[in-house]
Amino acid sequence: MPGTTDHSRARISGEVDRDLRADISLLGSLLGRVLTEAGGDDLLADVENLRGLVIRAYERDHDASIEDAEALVESFTPERAEQVARAFTCYFHLSNLAEEHHRVRVLRARSAAGPASVSTDTLPAALERMREEVGAEATAERLQGLRFHPVLTAHPTEARRRAVASTIRRISELLDARVPADPASATGAENERRLLEQIEVLWRTSPLRTTRPTPLDEVRTAMSIFDQTLFQIVPQVYRLLDDWLLGTDAGVAEAKAPAFLRLGSWIGADRDGNPFVTANVTKEAAAIAAEHVLLGLEHAATRIGRTLTLDESETRPDDALRALAARQEELAASVTSQIGTRAPNEPHRRVLLVIAERIAATRRGDEALAYADPSALLDELRIVQNSLRAGGARRNANGELQNLIWQVQTFGFHLAELEVRQHSKVHREALADVKAGGALADMTIEVLEVYRTIAYLQKRYGVDAARRYIVSFTQSSTDLATVYDLAEAALGSAEAAPVLDAIPLFETFDDLQNSTRILSEMIELAPVKARLAATGRKLEVMLGYSDSSKDVGPVSATLALYDAQSRIASWAKDNDIVLTLFHGRGGALGRGGGPANEAVMAQPPGSVDDRFKLTEQGEVIFAQYGDKTIAARHIEQMAAATLLASSPANEEANRAAADEFAPVAATMDEASRTRFFELVKAEGFAPWFAQVTPMEEVGLLALGSRPARRGLSVSSLEDLRAIPWVFAWTQARINLTGWFGLGTALAAVGDEALLRDAYRRWPLFTSMIDNVEMSLAKTDLRIAERYLALGDRADLAALVLSEMQLTREWVQRTSGHGEILDDKPVLQRAVRLRSPYVDALSLLQLRALRSVRASGSTDPQDAPHRLLLLAVNGVAAGLQNTG
Repeated sequence: MPGTTDHSRARISGEVDRDLRADISLLGSLLGRVLTEAGGDDLLADVENLRGLVIRAYERDHDASIEDAEALVESFTPERAEQVARAFTCYFHLSNLAEEHHRVRVLRARSAAGPASVSTDTLPAALERMREEVGAEATAERLQGLRFHPVLTAHPTEARRRAVASTIRRISELLDARVPADPASATGAENERRLLEQIEVLWRTSPLRTTRPTPLDEVRTAMSIFDQTLFQIVPQVYRLLDDWLLGTDAGVAEAKAPAFLRLGSWIGADRDGNPFVTANVTKEAAAIAAEHVLLGLEHAATRIGRTLTLDESETRPDDALRALAARQEELAASVTSQIGTRAPNEPHRRVLLVIAERIAATRRGDEALAYADPSALLDELRIVQNSLRAGGARRNANGELQNLIWQVQTFGFHLAELEVRQHSKVHREALADVKAGGALADMTIEVLEVYRTIAYLQKRYGVDAARRYIVSFTQSSTDLATVYDLAEAALGSAEAAPVLDAIPLFETFDDLQNSTRILSEMIELAPVKARLAATGRKLEVMLGYSDSSKDVGPVSATLALYDAQSRIASWAKDNDIVLTLFHGRGGALGRGGGPANEAVMAQPPGSVDDRFKLTEQGEVIFAQYGDKTIAARHIEQMAAATLLASSPANEEANRAAADEFAPVAATMDEASRTRFFELVKAEGFAPWFAQVTPMEEVGLLALGSRPARRGLSVSSLEDLRAIPWVFAWTQARINLTGWFGLGTALAAVGDEALLRDAYRRWPLFTSMIDNVEMSLAKTDLRIAERYLALGDRADLAALVLSEMQLTREWVQRTSGHGEILDDKPVLQRAVRLRSPYVDALSLLQLRALRSVRASGSTDPQDAPHRLLLLAVNGVAAGLQNTG
């Protein structure tokens, strides 16, 4: 922590990489200076005293030390408690930044070291392995069909304010600039001065939002990711692949790498349970995204056009380019004349600059000059490219111009396809209202307006801007037919209705079990038959991880999802369907989280088939896409895993293991579900859960636009959304949603040798155990006991604690690890380094919770509530994957 180097911390962090340790030490010492300047030596002393006590308690497993730390926290004045909570939160923001910075440093070093150091989870490595298994021709065909499709969502797990995130980004840039600088030089001194300035901004910026963000605020936050990283790094990822594919011909020969990424978004379109997402909001969200991508394309085309100063005597235009130039002049004589004056003998430059003007007109909505759709722009860019090749300027044809073509292929005019989502119950009620023939309810009017908005967006930005319509809690094929019936009602006829692909979302255990029956009925619907004929029998099915886990527990949900995917994949093959499974995963383990590339490799045979689509939620968006180097690595890892998941060897390994260990799965399923129901179906469980976690108080945090629960109070689990269900257990340092029931399940199998064999050879089981290890590593028994003591049910508290201990014991026996995460030493050390500091924030949060519960206050502005919310924010920063 700030300005210290005591031996207790050194023991914890002794093996952490030297450069990372140096960065954390630097930032910690600078934070210490800022704290001293802001609150005097007393503030720093209080922070240091608490830090020392929690480290001693963590290292020595000493109850007296944790009690001393708790007593110190109780002795703080309300003002001091807030300051200490903010100090630890600032520390976590800075240490998170240092770890990200170090990750980038490692990735860059590996890249600089050359091919010999390249990891096995790269695209070249995946393609080499595929070639060995299926041959070069089949591998090339699979590569062309590759699709990685992340969908950004605005679920409120990113607890940081945008102002805080922006400050952290500035500190990161200063830390990056510091690497080559001599700290003793004038440059180094200036760097340190600016670091102190920005850390002071971080300290003095309130970490709590004063108002809840609107859906459009969430859209703009996501746009920062596009502007800062995605638009630039996506063609770089393609280029690295292309360089490998072409070898010595790279940059000269025609590109072989496909534009395999497609981006989706629910932000501003997901209206399931969010009354603030209206048809107008969806229209504005699309306009904001289109403005960003069209500006990006316009600037890129202008920049490239200005560099194409190739005289026509040296690079003769072909007939197609001359014809395009003539069409441009006919379309916009004044524009072409003005540009032609600047580049009279540079036809390629002239044509591309007019293309840039047409992109600008598309952005402005100038229909006379605008492109009808992205394909029209691509056609013209390819004309320029082919003419350059024909004229001998092959490097110009295959360089920056190819990057622009990849960007158009990836992002179109819409950037990210907006995917509308609505609950099946809302559709049923709206259609019944329409059929009744009277005055329509407000909700029905809004539902119908959404379809009109989709039609408008398709006309304005192209069909791919918004054609997917996801139906939450799909329970019958009628729920999907209703989508098309409402579209017809909204637009007046089926012919006038927008192009729609209704996507069933199977969320509960029962719905997963009934999925193939519903799908068989779905493909007999006339609108679906028409879409299958138009798309080459492509169909998308979404699986919900969050609610299924809340429904039957994490173990049974994992097994049920695997079984559902396997059955749906077999059904698709039997019905000649080109299937894409859409995985509704969250960042936390209780919502399908964990290393996504490993999860891809553990999918059932036939369920991936070179296509993988998943939601990227909350803090995961910024963790995976906030830095260019990390974003490029993540995209490549996911694409490589998507290819390898469909390799014959991987599919056969998954198939054989699933068959061999089916009895183990059956035993685990029954035992874990029984145990889970014993807890969640106990009388009074829901109000007890609200007592022992900050669940109710989390709802006071202005995290996102969507309400945390479906009703006014939580009387049962069905009332509560999956995100606060996970978030609250994580805040209490119990992480119950990631592991509860697994210990009982493993004990029910009982055969340690069999379980170890399954861990070695059954990918799904390996992934489950590894994920639970990560979840358990972030739990803390003594902190958990203090939260559970807030309730009045000793029986339920004992049930949770006994299952925690049982799960830890059996996970270690199954994995063969002496300690949790022994096979992941870097992660293990990082968790150990963080945990004591999270303990400090947890003790502050517990103080606030006790005060809130004792007073009965519901005022979010009073001192206990403020401390509570500050601590919630800090714990989220410390644990990172919180919801």
